[in-house]
Amino acid sequence: MKIRVGFGFDVHQLVLGRELWLGGIRLDFEKGLLGHSDADVLTHALCDALLGAANLRDIGYHFPDTAGEFKNVDSKILLKKTVELLATKGYSIGNIDATICAERPKLKTYIPEMQQTLATVMEVDEEDISIKATTTEKLGFTGREEGISAYVTVLIVKE
Repeated sequence: MKIRVGFGFDVHQLVLGRELWLGGIRLDFEKGLLGHSDADVLTHALCDALLGAANLRDIGYHFPDTAGEFKNVDSKILLKKTVELLATKGYSIGNIDATICAERPKLKTYIPEMQQTLATVMEVDEEDISIKATTTEKLGFTGREEGISAYVTVLIVKE
């Protein structure tokens, strides 16, 4: 058995006039994340972690923000394609550990739905997906509510 670890990070600016998507679900909030796609920072960081673990470069390489086909795309589609890419190299997902950094909205009540949604997309057990939320104690761009970031570590396995 071969195991590999990957790490992903993403950040997007919070703006008025956009929907807020995190972990594959829409949150009720007055601001959303700015980006070429739906700007789901958690899902983007997850894609990067998975791609990196399998030595498949990064999300921008496979799904460039210059490609019209990815304009406003649902990031769950990108995640599904990422998992398919891993499968072509014989990898499956072991576990995921993620942290979302946001001052607002408070995310605790949304985390179970994010776990369920991401597990369904990746066809893994919800128990294999850990999602945590934190603030930056009002420090930096996150603390000023200018953006949201996400950090993800993954373990992938090849039998």
